[in-house]
Amino acid sequence: MATIPPNKLSLFPLLSLLCFISIFFLLSISKRASLSSPNTHRSATVFTPKSDGSNSANCDFSDGSWIYDPNPRSTRYTSNCKEIFKGWNCVHNNKTNSLEISKWRWKPKDCDLPSFNPLEFLETHRNTNIGFVGDSLNRNMFVSLFCMLKSVPGELKKWRPAGADRGFTFLRYNLTIAYHRTNLLARYGRWSANANGGELETLGFKEGYRVDVDIPDTSWAKAPSFHDILIMNTGHWWWAPSKFDPLKSPMLFFEGGQPLLPPVPPATGLDRVLSNMVNVVEKTKRPGGIIFFRTQSPRHFEGGDWDQGGTCQRLQPLLPREVEELFSVRNNGTNVEVRLANQHLYNYLKSRSAFHVLDITRMSEYRADAHPASAGGKNHDDCMHWCLPGLTDTWNDLFVATLYTIKGL
Repeated sequence: MATIPPNKLSLFPLLSLLCFISIFFLLSISKRASLSSPNTHRSATVFTPKSDGSNSANCDFSDGSWIYDPNPRSTRYTSNCKEIFKGWNCVHNNKTNSLEISKWRWKPKDCDLPSFNPLEFLETHRNTNIGFVGDSLNRNMFVSLFCMLKSVPGELKKWRPAGADRGFTFLRYNLTIAYHRTNLLARYGRWSANANGGELETLGFKEGYRVDVDIPDTSWAKAPSFHDILIMNTGHWWWAPSKFDPLKSPMLFFEGGQPLLPPVPPATGLDRVLSNMVNVVEKTKRPGGIIFFRTQSPRHFEGGDWDQGGTCQRLQPLLPREVEELFSVRNNGTNVEVRLANQHLYNYLKSRSAFHVLDITRMSEYRADAHPASAGGKNHDDCMHWCLPGLTDTWNDLFVATLYTIKGL
């Protein structure tokens, strides 16, 4: 019968213990480095990707997990990009985890999301006009794209095309990107009771905001005819009671110059605006123009809203159960409005062939760590906008990958 030499026998328990510790350590790292929820987080949005029959089109880039990569493949741009709004420059503002934010990489479940290649993009999109239409979250994305493109040497022209808030042309490639600021997509402004009286006055309304659901903001009215590619959004923040107090400054909706009576709630007003927006864009867009509508960017206030002491001091992405606590419609999560607003978008875009949905909601709900928070320079935590460099760089990865799929590149 074979026997084990005494010196080898004494090492056996030690080797077994070391093996067990190694396996436990690897499992811990794997669990921490990959934050995904294939079942729970799948309910974050009701959108499904359009497919043109190709393999890449069959991959849902928006469904995946965040993987920690301590050694990112490349530095896209630095905090020295001058277009970065001061409150979003988390590196210069010394946010604790500002350098860690970009070390999390989005990995779709069934494919890879290519990292945006600015030189390749400029080369393949010569003589192209790209427009961002929406609120400051779309400006967040616009600045991210600009800073990545600016990393390619070349002469730059700054100007304001087609009523845009700001715009740049990369002269060597004749590629223009512009940002058109609009919050509600529709024209709106202060409303006060008329001295001669009217139907709203008889109902007791004295002041508020007039929203003309059938009239687009002048800032973007010409954008569909000017831009070859358009990325649009309207923020749930602007449609929330916290922005337009239903008693002190209600949203009063008009159509055809007349108030909608009885007065309708913001959710119904959003439906009317989206319906009109879709019709306007489809009628005025350039032949061959590609239109994206970006889904809602989630806020991450915890412990109250922005004006109630709410904060976002997380230093790492959320776990799946934490995401559901903040956003679940079923459980009426703290920031549930992001998913509710997405449902309205879906109702008006699902059957419109002119629109491609850019679903950034799922991937963004995890990233409570990526807001400026107290480093934003405000008297409250900024848990709505995103640090740059940061999460919106991945939004642009998604935008470009989806664009290439549509164009068959």
